Amino acid sequence: MPKLEMIEGAGDGVIAAWLADRLRAALATAPEIAVTVPGGSTPFPIFDLLAKADLPWNRISVWPGDDRIVDEDHPASNVGKIRARLEPAGAHIVPLAEDAQPPHFAIAWLGMGGDGHIASLFPNTDPRTDDPHPVRRLTPDPLPPEAPFDRLSLTIPALTDSDEIVFVIRGADKRAVFDAAVKGEHDLPVARLLKAARHKVTCFC
Repeated sequence: MPKLEMIEGAGDGVIAAWLADRLRAALATAPEIAVTVPGGSTPFPIFDLLAKADLPWNRISVWPGDDRIVDEDHPASNVGKIRARLEPAGAHIVPLAEDAQPPHFAIAWLGMGGDGHIASLFPNTDPRTDDPHPVRRLTPDPLPPEAPFDRLSLTIPALTDSDEIVFVIRGADKRAVFDAAVKGEHDLPVARLLKAARHKVTCFC
């Protein structure tokens, strides 16, 4: 288990400022960096704040951790929403593809579902910590009714190929699932990732 820091009750502004500081630190040691970020509803207000940060966005590539297999202008597209918020700031947005070769990430920012899924690595997909593929096409089961689409997702090895991992988790139910994963009380995808992680993990809960 890597070093874990739990930060309680942080609002979007605090999280955006923390991320900006971590990006500046990474850019101080490399001419260009890559990060992976989540979809869902939680991160987009944080993206809006982060886009206003004084950062050399032209040196940052942003990869979605997962996406629905839809056109970018579809309401269910993660990359479309990420592009709309961060590309105007100057970031390079990289859509997922089945044959993509993700880089080493300075930060892997993740959310988590109430069923313990991360990215689109749902429990039914049986994600492996030794998966030889960095990207998988997957079908969640059950398919969420609000987004009944196949997905592309970074795998656990691609996500843990990072300098650090950060979670933003909202709600007592999700917090209980995360805490149980930390304690090794289940084998859901989030627990598998935490077990495989070798660097610092920060959780805004």
